[in-house]
Amino acid sequence: MPHRFHHDGFELAYVDVPAEGAPGEPVLLIHGFASSHAVNWVGPGWVSTLSKAGYRVVALDNRGHGLSSKSYDPADYYPDRMAADAAALLDHLAIPRAHIMGYSMGARIAAFMALAFPDKVASLIFGGLGIGLVDGVGDWSPIASALVAEDPATVTDPRGRAFRAFADQTRSDRHALAACIETSRVLVSAGDLARITRPTLVAVGTKDDIGGAAEPLARLMPNAESFAIEGRDHMLAVGDRTFKARALEFLRDHPI
Repeated sequence: MPHRFHHDGFELAYVDVPAEGAPGEPVLLIHGFASSHAVNWVGPGWVSTLSKAGYRVVALDNRGHGLSSKSYDPADYYPDRMAADAAALLDHLAIPRAHIMGYSMGARIAAFMALAFPDKVASLIFGGLGIGLVDGVGDWSPIASALVAEDPATVTDPRGRAFRAFADQTRSDRHALAACIETSRVLVSAGDLARITRPTLVAVGTKDDIGGAAEPLARLMPNAESFAIEGRDHMLAVGDRTFKARALEFLRDHPI
């Protein structure tokens, strides 16, 4: 069962899975929009993969998601506030520094964490978010409308239908998600990206029409590399075997 801690008025759920064998370096996993630690990281096999590879795996449910407490105030969902939650979890667990891995919205949160708490970040993996971190990821207002629609059959926008179905599948609080989507997509400037000097892997599916390409984002960072997750879209890239293999290689190459 997940543990819980309190930060900034929220009760936040998390898991802390030890490395198999000797104590291992910590990896903090930050999930994407409308997801949870269980859906984003446990189900696709990341927690077991990392634990078996010798890493201590910490994963939280972001505020408004999963088993964490909810808010209906958009002001609570700016990425710098969610990044502070992640940093507070490391403090709660007395972890001074960790590898940080985020997917989609979680990658954005990881970027804000690297900017605000650089000493806590050993390396970064951005999954499912490339140059969209800088240029934007399109118009998400149809998704907000889809989330609060009384009848999902009335949703006609394709992206809205996909995210409404995902939110229903994960039994999410749709109104909390609608508040989150208003403010969680703050962009990061090229200048700020240039300040992130930690080793970074940017991995995006070649069929991802949401996150933007990986390579242009990596070019803006002084110590980043890109990885194309072949044949995968935004939803399917997260569990891809080649992504897992490349992430493990990256972590081995950049020990704390």
